[in-house]
Amino acid sequence: MARAALTDDELQSFRAKAVRVATKLFAERGYDGVTMRAIAKKLGTSPMATYRYFANKAELFALVRAAATQEFVDYYEREAHADLPALLRLVRVREAYARFALDNPEQYRIIFELPETENEYPEVTAANQRALDSLLKYAQLAIDLGLYEGDPLIVAHVMWAHIHGLVSLHLAGKLNAGLSLQQLLVRTQPVGLAASAKGKANETVARVPHKPRAKRKASPH
Repeated sequence: MARAALTDDELQSFRAKAVRVATKLFAERGYDGVTMRAIAKKLGTSPMATYRYFANKAELFALVRAAATQEFVDYYEREAHADLPALLRLVRVREAYARFALDNPEQYRIIFELPETENEYPEVTAANQRALDSLLKYAQLAIDLGLYEGDPLIVAHVMWAHIHGLVSLHLAGKLNAGLSLQQLLVRTQPVGLAASAKGKANETVARVPHKPRAKRKASPH
């Protein structure tokens, strides 16, 4: 007798549980150490049964990455909500970016270390696009405040590279030159540049070169 087709609720429920299990196993074993058999065992099902829900391990981890990215964006968007003053939103989003990475290092690794699969899985494409749109929003906010000048896409990459670089150095144990991550976050936050937004300290404005606009492609963050 043929199996009954899975309902959408059944599919999504099992996938959500599998994503949680795979995320936990990734933290323990790394990507190469996680197998579909191990995931099936944790879920209390047979290895073959998991293939009713995922084509392969790559598809499962694409959903793991998409879920981690969405949770990441949810987290810092809550901390930098639109009701706050603009400058404080920039401070909060940087702090929240770092806090998420410190509190959830494995999810942070999942977002940035797993192989890029954007063109294969729409969930990853959607998560990456949301992350890029969010980053562009804060870049435009910084430009509007006078903290940067230039193309928003370039400014977004400069802002992202700054905070991601600090966090990655910290997680790798490489911030050992006398300043901690927290000290660097405080000393480089845009509060000290607030006067530039009023035209009182233009020499402090970070100048980013303009460049012709190209078609924007979503990036992991």
